[in-house]
Order: sequence, then C-alpha cells, then structure tokens
Amino acid sequence: MISQKPHIIVEDSVQYQLGELKENQIHYDFDKLLIYLDVKGKLLFGKKFKIFEEDREIVFKLCNYFIQEEVNCKKLGIDINKGILLSGPVGCGKTSLMKLLPSIVPHHRIYQITPTRNVAFAFNHTGYKTIEHFGNQKFYCFDDLGVEPTGRFFGKDCNVMGEILLSRYDLFLKHKIKTHATTNLNAKELEDRYGNRVRSRMRQLFNLVAFEKSSEDKRI
Repeated sequence: MISQKPHIIVEDSVQYQLGELKENQIHYDFDKLLIYLDVKGKLLFGKKFKIFEEDREIVFKLCNYFIQEEVNCKKLGIDINKGILLSGPVGCGKTSLMKLLPSIVPHHRIYQITPTRNVAFAFNHTGYKTIEHFGNQKFYCFDDLGVEPTGRFFGKDCNVMGEILLSRYDLFLKHKIKTHATTNLNAKELEDRYGNRVRSRMRQLFNLVAFEKSSEDKRI
C-alpha cells in the first residue's frame, strides 16, 4: 500500500520530512534529502557511511532523477524517461548509491540490483533462458557492467550482457521499461566490450552520470 505521505519517512521511530506536499505534488528539499540519505546509508551500510563533499554534485543529479524533478533534470541534461548508467572508478560508491537512492521515493517502482557476473554464471547453467529471463518487464540495475566473463553454453560463447542490453532496449522502446547499470569502464571500453551496435543502443537507453576519474576508493 502506497503511503499518503511518501515525503515523510520513519526510520527507528524518527520522522524525516523530505519536502512539502503542495497540491498533491511533493516539493523536495535537497538538504533534507541529504540528511535522510546519511541516516539511511548508515542503517544499510554501517556507521562509517557518509556522503563525501566531492560527491554532492553526483548525488544532486541522482536525487533530481529519482524524484523526477523535470525542470532541474532538463538543466542537468538528464532525460527522466531513460535509465541511469552510473560510471566511475572502483570503490567510488556507485553500487551503494544505486541501492540507497530508491529509499527517497518509496512510492516509486523498485528495481532489482543484479551483479553482471551472476548473470553470466546463470547463462553458463541455463543458456539462453537467462537472456529471456532478464528481457522481461521487471526493472533491473545491472551492477559492474563490462567486467563479467563471457558466457559459454554447450561449447558456444555468448556476450550475455550485450544480448540482454539489446533486449532491454526493445523493452524500453515498446513499454518504456527502464534499465539501470553501474560500470567501471569508460565509453571506449564499453564499445570494445559490447560492440558499436550495443553501444549505440546504450546511448538511447541510459543517462550517463559519471564520477570523476580521480574519485578515491572509499572502501579502503
């Protein structure tokens, strides 16, 4: 059941108001979103979690996308109808953010975060049924896109995630089903991994949101 006040979230008996409800529309406050994300992040990932000052711009972009703030998204060059491809160096916090940010919009449809290597391993066991499975109308966020092993079933190799992305592109065109992903690779590396055809589809499937190359490994 959808809460009648999705802008007010309770964690450990503490109430967090993320904005104001006016004329059946939520007007979010970014500073309040940051306060809640810090609290929720510590609950999900431990007391050492924090949102680093250098990541505020990335978090601002992603918050605007998740709350579907059309005016700001347009200024930021983000299409609210596409998915998110969040790229950046190893350990910069991509996966944590994609796990965390849906918590600010509990009334929105949730996606399942799935490591791409698990998808490749599943293909090795069940073959092309895996591609059919992930080509369904569920929402997914594919984690660590591009570093998964090549699939192999009955002696035949398959670029599993490449095929799935093509299927997800068709779903996007026909049913507006979004796909999200995280990756450590840059555009050239993704094209080398999946080919020009898939890379072309990815441009239409995703908004690219990128951490700086100099972003530190926060897991150290």
